[in-house]
Amino acid sequence: MILIADSGSTTTDWCLMDATQRLYFQTRGINPFMESPVDILQMIQSELLPHLHFPPANVFFYGAGCVHRGRDNVRDALVQAFPDVPVEIESDLLAAARALCGHQPGIACIVGTGSNSCYYDGLAIVDNVSPLGYVLGDEGSGAVIGRLFVGALLKNQFSDDLKSRFFAEYELTVPDIIERVYRQPYPNRFLASFMPFVHRHLHFDGVRALVMDEFGRFIRRNVMQYPQAASLPIHMTGSVAWHFATLMTEVLEQSRLRVGTICASPLERLVVYHQSRLI
Repeated sequence: MILIADSGSTTTDWCLMDATQRLYFQTRGINPFMESPVDILQMIQSELLPHLHFPPANVFFYGAGCVHRGRDNVRDALVQAFPDVPVEIESDLLAAARALCGHQPGIACIVGTGSNSCYYDGLAIVDNVSPLGYVLGDEGSGAVIGRLFVGALLKNQFSDDLKSRFFAEYELTVPDIIERVYRQPYPNRFLASFMPFVHRHLHFDGVRALVMDEFGRFIRRNVMQYPQAASLPIHMTGSVAWHFATLMTEVLEQSRLRVGTICASPLERLVVYHQSRLI
């Protein structure tokens, strides 16, 4: 059996599979730039290995930040967790491209806690606009929309009713928010955690416009930089793309782009991709 992982900033989805059966697991996300191989190994040992009763024949790990030092950190952890097992580590963007496009060319996007995009020619990623992270980039992502929403809320840009609902639901104070954003680890996850609230309150004045504007920025600053975007389908995966699919579709259509597949997670389609290679 082979073990496939799709890892984002918030969660990691795993599938142990062969040509006839699949077993699914979920663990917390991995940030290879902020976690050492020891940290990653401890997570695998505590959250994943108890589900596995025998080692896989191969491990295919796709993850955010799996380039350069980040890739090395993940490899070191996986090699220790699965000695003598071949390990292949690729980016979460290649996972999205393989899952969404299969063996056809297309524009593949991730819009979740963070965001990313690429032009995929059916075999490999040919072009990629750097996402730059949630401070300089990551347009349209949960972290950035969460940051903009909370900032606007605290600057009194929304109604008092919405502000009261927010503080009642999360039981946070302004100092709490400042602490979490500027002094605690994983501020991107913290900011993205407000997306369910944003989704439920799209009907409040200004909220829908904020989300639509940010999706527009994602399209303009990323997708439309690929010349092929004018003729190829624009596929998307990730929690934000999925839960806000109606708004994202509207923005794509306003931009005269072809809407492709929008799914919550690439794992199921990624499993199909790898299963086709087993047959």
